[in-house]
Amino acid sequence: MVIEKSDDFYSGYSDNCDGIYASGDSIEAVKADTEKAIELIKENLPEERWPEQIRGDFEIEYHLDVVSFLKYYSRFLSLAGLGRITGINQKQLSNYMNGRSVPRRKQVDRISEGLHKFATELMTVTL
Repeated sequence: MVIEKSDDFYSGYSDNCDGIYASGDSIEAVKADTEKAIELIKENLPEERWPEQIRGDFEIEYHLDVVSFLKYYSRFLSLAGLGRITGINQKQLSNYMNGRSVPRRKQVDRISEGLHKFATELMTVTL
């Protein structure tokens, strides 16, 4: 599912499975709406008409663009902290978040790699 932020809400669509769309005021709401959309397909269509991608066991993978990610997760992670995690300065991250500039693929990869490294590190911590 691709999740994107508009001015008022988040929307989602499947880029490999026709007929699955979702929306909500948060990423969690889009995820819940996605599950509901799949549930409705399975309730209202005979199994032979279900898209191949939702037959049997499947996993939903969510993709966010940089703007959507930064806007949503800035509630939890400061831009200064994200700058330390990614190696991209806070002002540049702010420019990405507010649509003043678009990150090149290399910058998107730096953000993604930094976040994954940070998440992996957090998973090794016990309290």
